[in-house]
Amino acid sequence: MAKTNKNAKKEMRNLTREEKAERARAKVEAQKREQARRDRESLMKKVFTVVVCVILILALGIPTMALTVFSQG
Repeated sequence: MAKTNKNAKKEMRNLTREEKAERARAKVEAQKREQARRDRESLMKKVFTVVVCVILILALGIPTMALTVFSQG
């Protein structure tokens, strides 16, 4: 006998214990992946900032030192 649409929806809402546990595991795993992604982005942002600062220090320091050395000689 064919099930009515209402009965089919009702069965979809009644999840088994295994299905609920699987959904919970999937949700926890998704949260872990999201946290790892955020941590990775934060680390990359810090590394980028340090690299830019080093480049700026070198870009400003090397010409200054060169001018100091050449002006004395």
